Amino acid sequence: MAYDRQRVSNGNPMEEIVGFSRAVRVGPYISVGGTAPVGPDGRTVGLGDVHAQTVRCFEIVKAALAEAGAGLGDIVRTRVILTDIDRWREAIEARKLYCLDARPVDTIMAVTRFVNPEWLVEIEVDAVIAGWPDTGS
Repeated sequence: MAYDRQRVSNGNPMEEIVGFSRAVRVGPYISVGGTAPVGPDGRTVGLGDVHAQTVRCFEIVKAALAEAGAGLGDIVRTRVILTDIDRWREAIEARKLYCLDARPVDTIMAVTRFVNPEWLVEIEVDAVIAGWPDTGS
């Protein structure tokens, strides 16, 4: 059985230009792409503060999951991507606020930089909607 594909947008004008979505749901599976610490005004939240930026990323993730019909408890994998791996504890303290109950698998990694050098962290999440009726094979 083929599953419908649902795209979740957060209104970023680059979604149409580049061809990406904030999240994509196929059946019970949801992937939320690299989520940056951007406020509703388009500006970076928490300049210089990994914890504040991680919280903002997870708030965006939470909203994308909700739009796709899921919640934080459905998260099965997180990826915490940092520009300074030595600051991983700050990011994980923020991650715990959102993932402690679900206890998803996690990857923490470092990159040289993001598109916007103000961003210290991006978050990626995969989720599976618990109890979703599996009618396909």
